[in-house]
Amino acid sequence: MSILPDEAVFADFKKQCLSTDNWANKYDKDGIQVWVETSTSQKKNPVHKIKCKMTMKDVSAATMYDVLHDSQYRKKWDPAMLDTFDIARLSTNADVGYYSWLCPKPIKNRDVVSLRSWKVTEEEYIIVNFSVKHPKYPPRSDLVRAISVLTGYFIKPIGPNSCTFIYLSQADPKGSLPKWVGNQASKVFAPRVMRSVHEAGQNYQQWKGQNSPAQKPWLCPEQNVLPMMDPGELSIQRGDSLENVDESSKISTQECEDSS
Repeated sequence: MSILPDEAVFADFKKQCLSTDNWANKYDKDGIQVWVETSTSQKKNPVHKIKCKMTMKDVSAATMYDVLHDSQYRKKWDPAMLDTFDIARLSTNADVGYYSWLCPKPIKNRDVVSLRSWKVTEEEYIIVNFSVKHPKYPPRSDLVRAISVLTGYFIKPIGPNSCTFIYLSQADPKGSLPKWVGNQASKVFAPRVMRSVHEAGQNYQQWKGQNSPAQKPWLCPEQNVLPMMDPGELSIQRGDSLENVDESSKISTQECEDSS
């Protein structure tokens, strides 16, 4: 059985993006909405599910799709990024890559190795990713290896220069995080990221015009110079095989400043 996502994965992801059942609204301001999933089970679930939606009135769906694929541009606009790079191609619409990011102090920074796949139709753009084990990129001692169970983007054109942009993340940060992290994730971090990605979309055409404007391997597979890799060499990264880090007692540096 192939590790690559099939039609059912894309269909289920789209359904989750558009669903309102079992989602609690945590933020609704300036055209940005954030929800967290309300668990129906009593079992304590380490997996956090968050969904963000923004109506972008001045950026096309095609441009936002390019922004998400362009790893060189991400280094310009993503304030949380430590490092990112593509590792290998798996098919014409899938690759494997690495991403590490800054966490709010004093929480340890995280990284992830993920398989990314995409689907484009005239009506919508979908990108999904999930964590995989890559033989050459094991967990590092200076970072906590997080788990993306299923994370991605659903972008739907509204008009020629506007779109609905939805980000959904089902992730296990691998560790007992303090409650303030969860609260800040939905009310501070998620809206900030949405504003950053919107601004990235607004500025992309100008930047791309000066940085290899014709180079878009996600649209033109023949431009892709990444080595091919057999998807069979990858396996899904399960959370229970990684170390859990207990950071539940960590106090926000902001809280420290507030109390001093």
